[in-house]
Amino acid sequence: MARVVELSYYPVKGCAGTPVREALLTPAGLAHDRSFMVVSEEGVYRTQRRDPLLAVIRPRVTPDGDHLTLTAPGTESLHLRVDTSGIRRKVDLFGTAYRGIDQGDDAGNWLSDLLGAPSRLVRVPPEHDRVTDGLTPGTSGYADSCALHVISRSTLDLLDRRLTERGAGPLPHDRFRPNLVVDGWDDPHTEDRAHRLRIGDAELGYAKLALRCAVTLVDQHTGTRAGPEPLRTLATYRRTHQGGIAFGTKYAVLRPGTVAVGDEVEVGVWGESEL
Repeated sequence: MARVVELSYYPVKGCAGTPVREALLTPAGLAHDRSFMVVSEEGVYRTQRRDPLLAVIRPRVTPDGDHLTLTAPGTESLHLRVDTSGIRRKVDLFGTAYRGIDQGDDAGNWLSDLLGAPSRLVRVPPEHDRVTDGLTPGTSGYADSCALHVISRSTLDLLDRRLTERGAGPLPHDRFRPNLVVDGWDDPHTEDRAHRLRIGDAELGYAKLALRCAVTLVDQHTGTRAGPEPLRTLATYRRTHQGGIAFGTKYAVLRPGTVAVGDEVEVGVWGESEL
């Protein structure tokens, strides 16, 4: 029987995740997931691809979403009252224009000092109406694409074995920043074929494979690049027809609800892998 064994959300895009035992699953993903984003002064998103130090920032958002705390090694914590009604500013996410609510100078200065580059913090506005792509369309906050990233423990274990065979050794699974880790699927990459999932009282629809990038090369505890693994090993067996590297899957939320560690994961519809 497959079950959820890890559950995490990432309040600020590119920053550290928050592991939880239970979470509300909204149409845009786990509550508060990627609801904030660090941007340049021009509004262009910041990512660990270019700013790996984002990884050491540990956000904490209150359940009601009214307060956000940012902590990082060697600096004083920042406590913010979240602004959900302020002036909207233009932001750029992968070349697509969205809107964000600027969270003020204190947040901007704190991030600028830490990252060594002028930065601002924005929040998804209530009227955010993003439509995500894939086989099952949906919505999300400032995630790279779809609402939820799911990966199985057997998939992670297979990679660890292959890394070890190549002399690299296993890597922490936080390199892949999943929302849900599922245990109980014996065959690695079962998530590629699980096209409709029921978890708790929620339902998910398969959108697409998760294509991996240089973020997987960043040590999530030090904020430094430590490549070439895992991309070098993944390239030997997880290349797509278009040349990308796929590892894990993205889902849209078909029915919101509550999900928790220990919940059974039921597959309602099976499909073919896109790989």
